[in-house]
Amino acid sequence: MSRIAKATITVPVGISIEIAGQSVQVKGAKGNLIWNVHPLVTVTYQENILKVAPIDETSKEGWAQAGTTRALLNNMVVGCSAGFERKMALIGVGYRAQAQGKTLNLSLGFSHPVNYQVPEGINIATPTQTEILVSGADKQQVGQVASEIRAFRPPEPYKGKGVRYANEQVLRKETKKTKKK
Repeated sequence: MSRIAKATITVPVGISIEIAGQSVQVKGAKGNLIWNVHPLVTVTYQENILKVAPIDETSKEGWAQAGTTRALLNNMVVGCSAGFERKMALIGVGYRAQAQGKTLNLSLGFSHPVNYQVPEGINIATPTQTEILVSGADKQQVGQVASEIRAFRPPEPYKGKGVRYANEQVLRKETKKTKKK
């Protein structure tokens, strides 16, 4: 049995939840999210408490899907109330980032600038030229956008140059040494 599925989700003030069949919609100050629940799982909402349970209590797959559903619904509630953010840092001489509307302009040492089109539901801010702040209501989408930005120039292991998450530690390698004759 899933211990996560047994935990209830307390819905904060300002968040409205609508359940229509297998579809759950969460509305809040930061955004609106919709998700279709797996057919083996039921979701109930009463008095600001959201409960998830499998339809068949003896089914292993039902409990697994219930735990996954509970985690995803909790992410939706937290995202619509507080939101999620990922901080990124540019390490390297001449590496710069600038947010202009729905485009992120990156200068990463290539012969050309990299222009990244920001998807709907995501906000990108650049507090300084070497910092990027990706924020939004959908946790998965925030992580995906941060991963796509990092993929333009991942940190390399010799000097550590590249785009990295703010708390990421890059394992550094030692350079090759020539033998003396």
